[in-house]
Amino acid sequence: MSAGPMEGLMQRWSLTTDRIIDHAARWHADREVVSRREDGSFDRRGYADVRQDAARLSNALLAHGIGPGDRVATLAMNTVTHLAAWYAISGIGAICHTLNPRFSEDQLSYIVNHAEDRLILADGALAPLLRKLLPRFPSVERVVFFSPPVEEIPGAVALEAFVAGQGDDCAWGQFSEETAAGLCYTSGTTGEPKGVLYSHRSNFLHTLITMQPDMIGLSARDVILPAVPMFHANAWALVFSAPYVGAKLVLPGAKLDGESVFNLIRDEGVTCAAGVPTVWLGLLEHAERNGGALPPSLRRVVVGGAALPERVLRQFYDYGVEAVHAWGMTEMSPCGTLSHPKGEMAGLPFEQQLPWRLKQGRVPCGVDMRLVDDSGAVLPHDGQTMGKLQVRGPSISRRYYRQERDACGPDGFFDTGDVATIDPQGFMKITDRAKDIVKSGGEWISSIEIENVAVGHPCVSLAAVVGAPHPKWDERPLLFIQAKPDAAAEPEELRAYLAARLPKWWLPDDIRVIGAMPMGSTGKIDKKVLRTLI
Repeated sequence: MSAGPMEGLMQRWSLTTDRIIDHAARWHADREVVSRREDGSFDRRGYADVRQDAARLSNALLAHGIGPGDRVATLAMNTVTHLAAWYAISGIGAICHTLNPRFSEDQLSYIVNHAEDRLILADGALAPLLRKLLPRFPSVERVVFFSPPVEEIPGAVALEAFVAGQGDDCAWGQFSEETAAGLCYTSGTTGEPKGVLYSHRSNFLHTLITMQPDMIGLSARDVILPAVPMFHANAWALVFSAPYVGAKLVLPGAKLDGESVFNLIRDEGVTCAAGVPTVWLGLLEHAERNGGALPPSLRRVVVGGAALPERVLRQFYDYGVEAVHAWGMTEMSPCGTLSHPKGEMAGLPFEQQLPWRLKQGRVPCGVDMRLVDDSGAVLPHDGQTMGKLQVRGPSISRRYYRQERDACGPDGFFDTGDVATIDPQGFMKITDRAKDIVKSGGEWISSIEIENVAVGHPCVSLAAVVGAPHPKWDERPLLFIQAKPDAAAEPEELRAYLAARLPKWWLPDDIRVIGAMPMGSTGKIDKKVLRTLI
């Protein structure tokens, strides 16, 4: 009679996020974390200092009565104080709930009340927003300001006063790695925002996944600039992976314009940066206007959140910088794929690599992926067949916060809401969001493909396509354009440019040039607003 599988005889060492900052403080104590303050000055600390600050805040939270499972919200930009707060909150088993200040007031009210946050730790610059909303937050007991508030709020306290007298060490961890660590709400493009509740284990494993060489692949030799906000999907795990390997971390605060990002890269010796395409468009436009070069330290940028335009990829290549396309979502912690070339592909000339580099990329070990049709049948990976993209893995959401029903199917796959292809080499390409794809005469037209071609025009800064109702074809593409500064984008010239590069039946029925593209809470173009202009 079989006794069953034998258990391994290895040490029990829970995968909790406090292990990461403990490691950084011990083995990379003086490695810098640099952040821009609200007044434009810079804060410089080592990882040992960050750990000490986090421990003092943990003790203050415990003294306030915060315990395991309590939600503590942060309303802040990318700063070292915000970083310390993440580790302080999760280290004692509480849940760090990042609030996106770009959400609408109604969305923020819904999110805070749904999470039942007890405290809010905030940047002083966001005091006016809090003053307006606090009466709508009955669960919030106190506001703690990281920096001097621009408006006084009764009962609020400065961080220095909140942590005064607290010890600089704290007994972190000592709980299950399945304990909840972080909470992030999706932007709620349909219905109310949904909460994604990360565990310590999922954050730890996701950090390891992102550090694979074919993912973000940081090392102690890197200087990393997360231009993606910490309130947006775990800042792509960079606030975990940088201290894990001892990389220098450069936190930009609220300033993400082209000049500010350029100066940070130059002055801090940034080797790797990550952000959405609008950040990189601003950086490249600044470089074009000021000498046509990027700082020599910069070796690669990771581009996610929206499709990587070919123009951006080529411009970075011309500057000697590798631009790597990435894809993921809040529910995936968030990284899912990166478009690094593989095998012999890496030795091909740049022009021959382009078709793969422009795709969203390949999955790492730790992410499984497939395509299915409307009936749930699995589709081939032939690079042509489009289907619903589904994923599963140890850092992918199983159920939304405070919902009874699982978000996954019976075989554990999560439906991303994207339509995609996967080629025989394993490269996935998003053809559209299921809600954004244009359905014309029974055929699918990819809004992303049209947008990518449109931004290749020298006068175009941003482009967005939405489906406009049509009496015969059901929908037809409508293209919105934002021109570059001091450039004139003429619709007829744009139409001719598109006609030379797209199938005839894909050509937009109308092209509209607008002064400024509406942007959503996560730095993406807000197509909900554009649809109101149809």
